[in-house]
Amino acid sequence: MAKISMDVVLSVMLLVSMISMAVLAHDSTVRYNKHSQNKPLEVCVKAAVGAPHVLGDCPFSQRVLLTLEEKNVPYKLHLINLAHKPKWFLDISPQGTVPVAKIDNKWVSDSDIIVGILEEKYPEPSLKTPPQFASVGSKIFSTLSTFLKSKDSKDGSEKALLHELVALESHLKSHHGPFIAGERVTAVDLSLAPKLYHLKVALGHFKSWSVPRSLPHVRDYMKALFSLDSFKKTKTEEKYVISGWAPKINP
Repeated sequence: MAKISMDVVLSVMLLVSMISMAVLAHDSTVRYNKHSQNKPLEVCVKAAVGAPHVLGDCPFSQRVLLTLEEKNVPYKLHLINLAHKPKWFLDISPQGTVPVAKIDNKWVSDSDIIVGILEEKYPEPSLKTPPQFASVGSKIFSTLSTFLKSKDSKDGSEKALLHELVALESHLKSHHGPFIAGERVTAVDLSLAPKLYHLKVALGHFKSWSVPRSLPHVRDYMKALFSLDSFKKTKTEEKYVISGWAPKINP
């Protein structure tokens, strides 16, 4: 009986050992798979004007980087000198525009499309903006650009920009922010953040213009956006925003 009991014990111990080894092997595979899924996503973005090894001022490129940062997706940057585009870049982006991201072994252009794919591929944390808020501030950048390039103080370009900022003020005032959809950052905020940064820097430099104090909610909103860790990590220096706009304003 003692011998049989010992054999049984040894058999059980051997079985437990085999099961443990199998579990460890499975865990190792899971960790490896998770690690492989975190392979850095490649992103082509604008290099700074006059500094090709420094992140540039493209607000659409920063929008993609902000999305990756907020979703904790690792990425690898390719800084593209738009004045001297390399052949390999033109092969993947025939129009020569940035940003371009490599997702599932396919190069994808257009920040709207890239951000949409990232939301589907990496759903957590969600950055979806409620549909009723998706267009808030959508005309700010175009009116900003027109005002910046304007040489006529009476052409209505400043008024058009103020109209959009007043609309943003009204929205922020009537909702419990600090962001467009409430307390949580969503895609619309990540789209507006780089554009409002350009507004602050470029208009301040070229026109000595700033958001009026009569729009306190817009000013607070900008502070909230610019204080995000993701924004601090992905913004270019102010001097590169200025150098990026200079040839457009004074061609």
